[in-house]
Amino acid sequence: MPLLTGAEPFRHEGGGTAVLLCHGFTGSPQSMRPWAEHFAERGLTVSLPLLPGHGTRWEDLRVTGWQDWYAEVDRELRLLRDRSARVFVAGLSMGGALALRLAALHGDAVSGVMVVNPANKVHGVAAHALPVLRHLVPATKGIASDIAKPVTRELGYDRVPLHAAHSLRNFFRLADRELPQVTQPLLLMRSPQDHVVPPADSARILSRVSSADVTEVLLEQSYHVATLDHDAELIFRESTAFIGRLAPGAVREPGLGKEGTTAGG
Repeated sequence: MPLLTGAEPFRHEGGGTAVLLCHGFTGSPQSMRPWAEHFAERGLTVSLPLLPGHGTRWEDLRVTGWQDWYAEVDRELRLLRDRSARVFVAGLSMGGALALRLAALHGDAVSGVMVVNPANKVHGVAAHALPVLRHLVPATKGIASDIAKPVTRELGYDRVPLHAAHSLRNFFRLADRELPQVTQPLLLMRSPQDHVVPPADSARILSRVSSADVTEVLLEQSYHVATLDHDAELIFRESTAFIGRLAPGAVREPGLGKEGTTAGG
């Protein structure tokens, strides 16, 4: 299937410090593109991949699972690590869980973690019915575009395939068990008004990671997809400062780097 316009992955060859960004469940790189471009403009090497089953039609997501999504970001991390002195990982929603698992499993290969409204659990009574329900109902209402900013839209599916939701539930359980293995500096940014992921998920993550260097930032003016919302600039500033503190000299003024590239497929 052809990609939806705007769902293309993004890559930029910059300096020796790299950032890997992970988008959310049923979303696409479009939700993370401004953040990726912000890093690229400041001389960082950037990779924002498209997760399998995303960016086309919801039926394509139905035949993928967490192993496919994680394998994609794991591969990107290994490629970045081969040519970069330092690699930071970042994620939105499910992408936050992917980033945290990368940190848990790759240890010193990850220099720091930045997450926005990270998800940790599939909530609600229906979650317990997923093992059976997914065989009876192909999909349910979508979760994309929870944004306070008028007119702004997230490019994501309007349906959630239940086979993929069941796999996501299994992934969250696995990733939660691995959170104590996260020791890297952590920047967690969350929206008090989030209609997709409740505050309990961030609280759970903060209580279970082993990181000694933890910063929590509230995104008071945004909903779930805060990277496209009123607090986007706050996210950009806080994450750039986070990288600059941990990797002195890595961030430079805009206008001195190369142009980023959009890669199809």
